[in-house]
Amino acid sequence: MTEAKTALKRTLVGKVVSDKRAKTITVLVERRVKHPIYDKIVIKSSKYHAHDENGEYKLGDTVEIAESRPLSKTKHWVATRLVQKAGLV
Repeated sequence: MTEAKTALKRTLVGKVVSDKRAKTITVLVERRVKHPIYDKIVIKSSKYHAHDENGEYKLGDTVEIAESRPLSKTKHWVATRLVQKAGLV
Protein backbone atom coordinates (compact mmCIF):
# COMPACT_ATOMS: atom_id res chain seq x y z
CA MET A 1 0.00 0.00 0.00
CA THR A 2 2.80 2.47 0.83
CA GLU A 3 4.57 1.74 -2.48
CA ALA A 4 1.42 2.70 -4.39
CA LYS A 5 1.20 5.99 -2.52
CA THR A 6 4.81 6.99 -3.19
CA ALA A 7 4.46 6.12 -6.88
CA LEU A 8 1.72 8.75 -7.26
CA LYS A 9 3.91 11.63 -6.03
CA ARG A 10 5.11 14.02 -8.71
CA THR A 11 8.86 14.52 -9.07
CA LEU A 12 10.63 17.40 -10.78
CA VAL A 13 14.29 18.11 -11.55
CA GLY A 14 15.65 21.62 -11.21
CA LYS A 15 18.53 23.85 -10.20
CA VAL A 16 19.04 25.27 -6.70
CA VAL A 17 18.94 29.08 -6.95
CA SER A 18 18.89 29.86 -3.21
CA ASP A 19 20.04 28.02 -0.08
CA LYS A 20 20.05 30.94 2.36
CA ARG A 21 17.16 29.81 4.58
CA ALA A 22 17.41 27.15 7.26
CA LYS A 23 16.29 23.71 6.01
CA THR A 24 14.85 25.22 2.80
CA ILE A 25 16.12 25.52 -0.75
CA THR A 26 14.56 27.30 -3.73
CA VAL A 27 14.58 25.19 -6.88
CA LEU A 28 14.10 26.61 -10.40
CA VAL A 29 12.39 24.11 -12.71
CA GLU A 30 12.41 24.90 -16.43
CA ARG A 31 10.20 23.24 -19.02
CA ARG A 32 10.02 23.59 -22.77
CA VAL A 33 6.60 24.09 -24.35
CA LYS A 34 5.48 24.89 -27.86
CA HIS A 35 3.72 28.25 -28.25
CA PRO A 36 0.12 27.58 -29.33
CA ILE A 37 0.06 30.22 -32.09
CA TYR A 38 3.64 30.71 -33.23
CA ASP A 39 4.82 27.06 -32.86
CA LYS A 40 8.08 28.25 -31.31
CA ILE A 41 9.61 26.35 -28.40
CA VAL A 42 9.45 28.59 -25.33
CA ILE A 43 11.16 27.98 -21.98
CA LYS A 44 8.83 28.45 -19.02
CA SER A 45 10.09 28.31 -15.46
CA SER A 46 8.70 27.92 -11.96
CA LYS A 47 10.32 28.25 -8.55
CA TYR A 48 9.53 25.77 -5.79
CA HIS A 49 10.49 25.88 -2.12
CA ALA A 50 11.75 22.46 -1.04
CA HIS A 51 12.61 21.01 2.36
CA ASP A 52 16.33 20.21 2.87
CA GLU A 53 16.63 18.75 6.36
CA ASN A 54 20.43 18.48 6.56
CA GLY A 55 21.39 21.47 4.40
CA GLU A 56 23.26 19.19 1.98
CA TYR A 57 22.23 20.92 -1.28
CA LYS A 58 24.10 24.07 -2.29
CA LEU A 59 23.68 26.86 -4.81
CA GLY A 60 23.96 25.60 -8.40
CA ASP A 61 23.28 21.92 -7.64
CA THR A 62 20.77 20.06 -9.80
CA VAL A 63 18.34 18.21 -7.53
CA GLU A 64 15.20 16.11 -7.74
CA ILE A 65 12.23 17.22 -5.64
CA ALA A 66 9.12 15.24 -4.76
CA GLU A 67 5.68 16.44 -3.75
CA SER A 68 4.79 16.12 -0.07
CA ARG A 69 2.30 17.29 2.49
CA PRO A 70 2.35 21.04 3.24
CA LEU A 71 5.36 21.73 5.47
CA SER A 72 4.79 25.49 5.75
CA LYS A 73 2.87 28.26 4.00
CA THR A 74 4.94 28.00 0.80
CA LYS A 75 6.79 24.68 1.17
CA HIS A 76 5.10 21.59 -0.33
CA TRP A 77 8.11 19.78 -1.82
CA VAL A 78 11.01 17.73 -0.40
CA ALA A 79 14.46 17.44 -1.98
CA THR A 80 15.01 13.72 -2.57
CA ARG A 81 18.34 13.31 -4.35
CA LEU A 82 21.29 15.08 -5.90
CA VAL A 83 21.34 14.73 -9.69
CA GLN A 84 24.48 16.77 -10.39
CA LYS A 85 26.87 18.71 -8.18
CA ALA A 86 27.49 22.36 -9.04
CA GLY A 87 30.64 23.10 -10.97
CA LEU A 88 33.29 25.58 -9.82
CA VAL A 89 32.09 29.14 -10.11
